[in-house]
Amino acid sequence: MIQSVESAALLPALEVRGLRKSFGTLEVLRDVSLSVARGELVFVLGPSGSGKSTMLRCCNRLEEPNAGDILLAGDAVTGQGVNLNAIRQRIGMVFQAFNLYPHLSAKKNVMLALRKVRRMNRADAEARAVEALTQVGLAEKAESYPGKLSGGQQQRVAIARALALEPQVMLFDEPTSALDPELVGDVLEVMRDLRAAGMTMLVVSHEMKFARQAADRVIFMDQGQIVEQGTPEQIFTAPQHPRTQSFLSRVTGD
Repeated sequence: MIQSVESAALLPALEVRGLRKSFGTLEVLRDVSLSVARGELVFVLGPSGSGKSTMLRCCNRLEEPNAGDILLAGDAVTGQGVNLNAIRQRIGMVFQAFNLYPHLSAKKNVMLALRKVRRMNRADAEARAVEALTQVGLAEKAESYPGKLSGGQQQRVAIARALALEPQVMLFDEPTSALDPELVGDVLEVMRDLRAAGMTMLVVSHEMKFARQAADRVIFMDQGQIVEQGTPEQIFTAPQHPRTQSFLSRVTGD
């Protein structure tokens, strides 16, 4: 049942309860629970294989959880009878790989979901695509093809594609890990702008400086579980769990 606007405003934008996921005999997520408030930027840290990306992919059912519940402003994401097409319009996702169609211009890459999913007419879809590209600072590249864009520009087109559907929540799965270091800053700047505009974001990344500066809350995962969470100040300056301490000392050199 869709929540009223008034009641939805009181609920977490995204809530994960008791999430479990296994691949064969490998248990990747073990009773993961978290919530993201409306307008909050939550940053997820952890070593490779800790379940971070799998948790994100479960949030829009790209991976099917074995157990647990996921709620989007109180509406079920998991369970029988969920309209996944409708849910995925409300949850934008940006991947490590840009996943752009090479034969389509930046504008047409952004327009595609608007035409196919939203069933918008061409003129409206084009206007919305240009608006989204402007939002990420790429209006002048609207007619450029992915092969003519830098990695950072391609990722910003991918962000624009997600934003064009006007999602309630944005999920970012290692959005800068495929980029050359000098291109990372432009993508992070777009994410800072989104945060300032009030977008709700759940971000998996190793960009520690960005996490310190931009996150409202930091979650540390290890071996499929949430080990510790707190403000960036708490996690980076005075982590309580030995595993968090060990991880941060290795990746930050502190």
